[in-house]
Amino acid sequence: MIKVSVMYPSGPDARFDMDYYRDRHMPMVQARMGGALKFYTVDRGLAGGAPGQPPVYAAAAHLHCESVEAFQASFAQHGRELLADVPNFTDITPVIQVSEVVVG
Repeated sequence: MIKVSVMYPSGPDARFDMDYYRDRHMPMVQARMGGALKFYTVDRGLAGGAPGQPPVYAAAAHLHCESVEAFQASFAQHGRELLADVPNFTDITPVIQVSEVVVG
């Protein structure tokens, strides 16, 4: 299994609408990706590692898929529509990482 992490760096002027992301964008991602997406989680950044430090990421989504190929095939089909929705919830450019899940 793989995990695609889409992480949105925090910043003093960054805009991120968690309600829209949680209630509209991520359900759209799930609907478009269908069976390629096994499940997903969404995180809201609260703090950094030291007391009083701001979070590194305002938010992150973690998409769990059976394989890189399954993710890529689904995203190739629906990616344009999903990316077009991004301005509805943020002005942050995400950091994306694809990982192999070794313990789950």
